[in-house]
Amino acid sequence: MKGRISNYVLRKYADYFYTKWEKNILWNQIDPYRRPKSFTPLVSIYIAAFYTGVIGAAITEQLYKEKYWEDHPGEEVPLMMPSFYRGPWRVVRGDALRPPSESNP
Repeated sequence: MKGRISNYVLRKYADYFYTKWEKNILWNQIDPYRRPKSFTPLVSIYIAAFYTGVIGAAITEQLYKEKYWEDHPGEEVPLMMPSFYRGPWRVVRGDALRPPSESNP
C-alpha cells in the first residue's frame, strides 16, 4: 500500500512537471505574436489623477479666498502662494508676492 501511494505521488508530480515544462515552451513560442497590452487603463488613471488635482487646487484656492475675505472684507485678495513649491517664481501680471516669513514655513 505504501509503495503504491509513493508511486502515485511521484507519477502525478512527474506529469505536473512535464506538462508545466511543455506549457512554458508553448507559451514562449507564442509570446512574440500576442497583442500588446492596452494603455487605456493607464491613461484613464492619469486623466483621473490630473482632474482630481485640478479640482483639489480649485477648492483650496476658493477656501483661501473665503478665509481672506472673512479677515479683510472688501479688499482685493492677493495671489495665493504655491503650496508645494518654495523656490523663486515669477508673476506675469501683477506684483510678485513677498517670500514666506521664517516663522510661517
